Amino acid sequence: MPRRLLIQFLAFTLVIIVCAFAIGALVTGPAPSAVGTLSTDFPVEAVQITAANGSDIHGWLAYGERNGGVVLLAHSMRSNRLEMLSRARFLNNQGYSVLLIDLYAHGETAGKRITFGLRESESIEAAVAFLRTTFPNQPIGAIGVSLGAAAIVLTKQRLNLDAIILESLHPTIEEAVENRLKLHFGKNGTVLLPLLLSQLSFYLDTPVDELSPINRINDINSPLLLISGTSDAHTTLPETERLFAAAREPKDLWIISGAGHFNMHTYAGKAYEQRIADFLSQYVRKERF
Repeated sequence: MPRRLLIQFLAFTLVIIVCAFAIGALVTGPAPSAVGTLSTDFPVEAVQITAANGSDIHGWLAYGERNGGVVLLAHSMRSNRLEMLSRARFLNNQGYSVLLIDLYAHGETAGKRITFGLRESESIEAAVAFLRTTFPNQPIGAIGVSLGAAAIVLTKQRLNLDAIILESLHPTIEEAVENRLKLHFGKNGTVLLPLLLSQLSFYLDTPVDELSPINRINDINSPLLLISGTSDAHTTLPETERLFAAAREPKDLWIISGAGHFNMHTYAGKAYEQRIADFLSQYVRKERF
């Protein structure tokens, strides 16, 4: 190889490596944000729950009907509990108590890095333990969106919930990263995939296989509703179907026509509320509204 071409090749390789390091640092960086107080039309109690990793999880608790069941709400990546507010209002109007939390390294919950469900799962475990203490003998459900869904699946302890709803969940971290590289950089962006995955493993000090929900979804021993959209480029329909096939019964799959990788409640509106109400009433309320 001529010297000039060799220098160009080495320079290009160096640029790729630097880009991978930069992107790895960027995507794992924490997403702190202030969360304002709510208006009096939806009164909540501010709560702090200490997780096993030592982080104080910040959240809001709204009480519903006595013995009406309770639902935990977990937001998506680089968001906070405000994302789940419309769901909280809807569910609270149905009589459920609701707990909205900021996951590890998000919102007002401190954390060094976003870990794609690994340490965020400890936020879920702590929140469920808090709900079992606060609402003894009451059925508990959970709704997780994207990162929140991954955090629910990746918990080390079995949650033994009465119902779980997972929205816009990727099956593997490799596919999640690859799809996002394609969206941001086109098909050629996948050249960064091996380097970026190695950087994620380095920054998070864990094998990437431990970040893939499809490897753990069969451990869920709760009734499951999986929700995705036909226009979701972050998690494709075949990926969702593969994830659903790996889950155990009882399970249900709802594919929303035209929906992408965003707030399903905002997109589907009343249809979303009816589907969620029916599912939760079957397993959490155990009677129809």
